[in-house]
Amino acid sequence: MKEKNTVILVVDDERAHADGIAEAIEKLCTKAIVVYSGKDALEIVRNKKVDVVVADLKLGGDIDGLGVLEEVKKHNGRTEVILMTAYATIDTCKQALRQGAYDYLVKPIDIDQLRTLVEQAGRKACREIRGGTKSSETDRGRFEFEGVRGKNPAIEGIFEVLRRVSPTNISVLIEGASGTGKELLARAIHNNSRRWDKPFKPVNCAGLTETLLESELFGHVKGAFTGASADRKGLFEVADKGTLFLDEIGDMAQNCQAKLLRVLEDGLVMPVGSHRPIVMDVRLISATNHDLTELIEEKKFRQDLYFRIKGVNILLPRLHDRAEDIPAFTEHFLREAAAEVGSEVTGITDAAQMILTGYDWPGNIRQLRNCIRTMVVMCDRDKLDVQDVPPEIHQLRQLAAGSRVPAGLAGMSLNELEKHAIIDTLAKTNNNREKAAKILGIGERTLYRKIKEYNI
Repeated sequence: MKEKNTVILVVDDERAHADGIAEAIEKLCTKAIVVYSGKDALEIVRNKKVDVVVADLKLGGDIDGLGVLEEVKKHNGRTEVILMTAYATIDTCKQALRQGAYDYLVKPIDIDQLRTLVEQAGRKACREIRGGTKSSETDRGRFEFEGVRGKNPAIEGIFEVLRRVSPTNISVLIEGASGTGKELLARAIHNNSRRWDKPFKPVNCAGLTETLLESELFGHVKGAFTGASADRKGLFEVADKGTLFLDEIGDMAQNCQAKLLRVLEDGLVMPVGSHRPIVMDVRLISATNHDLTELIEEKKFRQDLYFRIKGVNILLPRLHDRAEDIPAFTEHFLREAAAEVGSEVTGITDAAQMILTGYDWPGNIRQLRNCIRTMVVMCDRDKLDVQDVPPEIHQLRQLAAGSRVPAGLAGMSLNELEKHAIIDTLAKTNNNREKAAKILGIGERTLYRKIKEYNI
C-alpha cells in the first residue's frame, strides 16, 4: 500500500495484542495509532484523519467494536473498518457487514491475511474520491469487485479505463453476459466518482412494463393514470447529483427509449401527467447482455440513443475467461457466506478449489457466489472439500474435460484428483506453466514440484 498519508487505527483492550497488530501492519502505512478502548478510538476518529480502523469486536467499557464502526461511518463513510473476533459464528459479524464493515478476522489472527485485508482496505479508502487525484501507481492496472482484485489482463485494461473515466461525468455502457458483475462495476464507477456521496439508483429495465418503467424513471403526478393516487418522484429526480444505473437497457420499449433520449439531451424530466419540467443533473451508466448493434439493425433499439449512452464502452469478460481470478472470488464469497449464515467454515481445500477453477461457470460470478453459499450452508467442517462441490459441477466438468478426466470421481483419491486437475489445466493453457499456476491458485514452484511428483 505505502500510501503517503495513510493512517491506520488499531483498537483492542488487550494491550499486547494491539501492539502486536500495529507492529505487523506498520510497514503498510505511514502511521499506525494504537488505543486500548472504544472511547479513545472515538476521540481519534473525530479529531484525526484515519483511513482504516482495525478494532476488536468485544472491547472493555461502554463502547464495543460495533459502536466504533457506527461512529466511524457516521463521521467519515470513506474510512474502512475491519473487525476482529474470537467468535466467527455470532450474529454481530453479520450485523457488522450490513453496517458497512469492510471485513472481519477471526482470532487467532493470521498475520498475512491481516496485512492483505488492511492493504486492500487502505487502497479503497484512499481511492474513494480524491477530487480527481490520480490513483497510486500500485493500484494502476487492477480493478476490484467487492474487495476482490482481478489479475486477468482484460480486467487490468478495464481498470485503466475506469481510472480515467470515473472522476468524469461521461456516460458509460457496460456490456457482458448475465452474472459477470455489471452492477458491481457500475457501483465501483460511482464510488470512485465525484458523486460518491450522492445517490446511486439502479433500475432493471427488463423487469418492468413500459408504463411502470416510465413512471419509475420520470415520476408522475396525482391522477396521471389509474392508480396514481399521489405525486411520485422518478429515479432521475431522486438520483439528482448522483448516478442512475439502467440495467438491461436493451430490453427497454422504444416509446420509453424516445423519452429517455429527450431527457438526456435536454437535461429536463417531465413527470407523467405534468406540464412542469424538472431540471436534473444525473450521470448515466447503462448495461446490457444484448449486442445493441444487432438490435439497432433489427430496428429494436434507437441508434441515436445508443450513441448518447455509449460515451465509454466496457465489455466484461465471462468468468471462464478470467479463471485465474476464481480463487480470489471463492475466498471472498466464502467469508461473505460464512458471516451471513453463521458458519464456522474458514477455507477451502486445494482439491476442491481446483474443481471450481476448472469449471466453465455459465452463470459467471453470480453462479459462483450462489454455489459457494450453498457449499458453506451444507458443510459441517472448517474447510470446504471435494464432497461439498455440487454434483452437477463434477459432472459438467468431466464432460468438458473429455478423456483427460476419469468418468467418475467417487472413490478417486485426492492425489489422483489433483493430478488430473493439473493435467487438465496445463492442456487448457497450452502448457503455459505460469498461467496454469495462477488458474490453479498455487505458486509456480509448487506446480513444478507437483508435475515432477506426479510424473506429468
